[in-house]
Amino acid sequence: MEKIKAGIIGTGNISGIYFENGSKFDAMEVVACADLDVERAKARGEQYGVRGCSVDELLADPEVDMIINLTIPQAHASVNLRALEAGKHVYVEKPFAVQREEAKEVLELAAKKGLYVGSAPDTFLGGGIQTSIKLIEDGWIGTPIGATAFMVGGGHERWHPAPEFYYQTGGGPMFDMGPYYITALVAMLGPMTRVTGSARISYPERTITSQPKYGQKIKVEVPTHIAGVMDFASGPIGTILTSFDVKGGSVLPRIEVYGSGGTLLVPDPNNFGGEIKIWRAGSNEWSTIPLAYGYSENARGVGAADMAKAIQTGRKHRANGELAYHVLEAMHGFHDASEQGTHYSMKSTCERPALLPLGLAPFTLD
Repeated sequence: MEKIKAGIIGTGNISGIYFENGSKFDAMEVVACADLDVERAKARGEQYGVRGCSVDELLADPEVDMIINLTIPQAHASVNLRALEAGKHVYVEKPFAVQREEAKEVLELAAKKGLYVGSAPDTFLGGGIQTSIKLIEDGWIGTPIGATAFMVGGGHERWHPAPEFYYQTGGGPMFDMGPYYITALVAMLGPMTRVTGSARISYPERTITSQPKYGQKIKVEVPTHIAGVMDFASGPIGTILTSFDVKGGSVLPRIEVYGSGGTLLVPDPNNFGGEIKIWRAGSNEWSTIPLAYGYSENARGVGAADMAKAIQTGRKHRANGELAYHVLEAMHGFHDASEQGTHYSMKSTCERPALLPLGLAPFTLD
């Protein structure tokens, strides 16, 4: 079966791993790239042996079936809409969009045109989260009762060369890192029915201590410490903490899932692999569980490749737009609940993504 030909829009740092992995998959091949800076696109294309061009040229290219959108978050929705209008399937980096309204517009246009739309994160397709899902499905911790998720740190101005956008609309710890954690929780426990939360801006101004902008000030526009609660339709209650305001260290686990028959320690959802531990009822210690699935190294792009396979076969893809929108709505819901002093009832739902088949050969999806 002929590979789905993909073009990348946005040739910044994150594009490297998509170029490296993209054409290794059996269903997808990266054939071109584009950027607002055409010379950067051409240089990146030359580096990876693909054609570099303008965004307009790429969208008009009849050879390109699918766009991988790696632009900045504020441009995600507009580029998605342009790709769909051009008749291309589109897969976008997280978050799916900045605002719920523009994300809905993307979903509606894709449905109208009969095109696929998907979104990162795809780390839940890695061996760590896939094995965790399998353990839950097979009853290793009994009936899930609750879950916790923690992502805390001191902020990106210490190391990132251009950290301003992390503190502007569409940024903050929830929109930057929340997609990894909430997507993993939904993949394990299913969709949410309501959320609530409290959020604050702890430091209204930040000072950049990285190069080349050392000493410059950032005005903070978004909450940087968010604590949320999630009610899942299947019954469990989850809690999540995301923060850029923690100046010291932390020993909290990334994710734990609690069940009637034990506790599951889930690896970092920002990675594909990691160590899984389980403490079953009646035991006196943790047991380490080997990964049952592949994609345990940096497999970014597997979500796009899974979408390409779905385009080929007509099945549903796993990192799909409905899942991404549900996660986006929940992230906004935490902020809305904090501002309004109430619970936020989720308007959307989604299916829990199907597990990958066991025993897949490398860079295959079916």
